[in-house]
Amino acid sequence: MPVYENTRLTLEEVGNTKLVCVTKTIEPARINEAIRAGAPIIGENRVQEYEDKCADVLPCETHLIGHLQTNKVKKAVDLFDLIQSVDSLKLIRNINRRAGAIDKVQRVFLQVNIGNEPQKHGFGPDELKKVITEIRALRNVRVEGLMCIPPFLPPEQTRPYFRKMKGLFDELKQENRDNIDIKELSMGMSGDYRIAIEEGATMVRVGSAIFGERKY
Repeated sequence: MPVYENTRLTLEEVGNTKLVCVTKTIEPARINEAIRAGAPIIGENRVQEYEDKCADVLPCETHLIGHLQTNKVKKAVDLFDLIQSVDSLKLIRNINRRAGAIDKVQRVFLQVNIGNEPQKHGFGPDELKKVITEIRALRNVRVEGLMCIPPFLPPEQTRPYFRKMKGLFDELKQENRDNIDIKELSMGMSGDYRIAIEEGATMVRVGSAIFGERKY
């Protein structure tokens, strides 16, 4: 069954891998069509954009997948079921404070800068265990997974980065206790989601392969 009319991607194609339909720039009517067709999760890049259209979107699990600025934390915690783009201890502490203020346990993923690219956000692969140790003291966040955006390369060349992420994922699952419950590995987008699935992604974030090229 297609997620959206004329899509190149079907729910059957991703199998047991969870599909996040990326709805950046997509109007509520088209988002709702995807939800009615079976889209399980929608992912937004910008807090403000989703706030502007959320009242017109059907009930659905919602993830923030874009970079979260500290001045948007309050709105993000109010709006999203899960924040995938937690990229610093400062940010997760702010999330924890806001979630505590509204008696919520905010589900989050840790964003990993798997290519160690200076222009990208995220934790370095080598600092994750230390980060998790510090996060254990926070009572209003729950770490449920890892997320990455590999270097911008032809799809097949992303494979080593996805493979490295899968190794980190398997290693860090051994740290699960208290508020750490790493069970999802979010990696792969429209251009490389097939490679990501082959390398162990439990979740892919796909926009243009569902809705077509965006019009800005």
